[in-house]
Amino acid sequence: MRKNEGRTVGLFTKVSPAEKAVIDQKMALLGTMNLRAYLRKMAVDGYVVQLDLSSVAELVKLLRSVSSNVNQIARRCNETRNLYAQDVEDLRRGYTEVWQGITNLLKKFESL
Repeated sequence: MRKNEGRTVGLFTKVSPAEKAVIDQKMALLGTMNLRAYLRKMAVDGYVVQLDLSSVAELVKLLRSVSSNVNQIARRCNETRNLYAQDVEDLRRGYTEVWQGITNLLKKFESL
């Protein structure tokens, strides 16, 4: 180690072969060959993203509900040959909620 680098604290760790393979893949993606520089850069400047996916789960639940309503309305239309205004309004409301949820989710992703 060069004396004028200012790095005097040693950090040592072991990784599994699988973890080393992942590190090698990520280094290859960046086009770097210097393991020490890569690990130092990731430890100092890297960040961890922890996503709260509860809004995605809520959106999936809403989509299931809307698709279920579509199926019920289609079944009733095939049986009675009638489409009711209330059915159309229910679908419109459901799709509006879905699109609002998607828009909110995209805004959250943009803020990352």
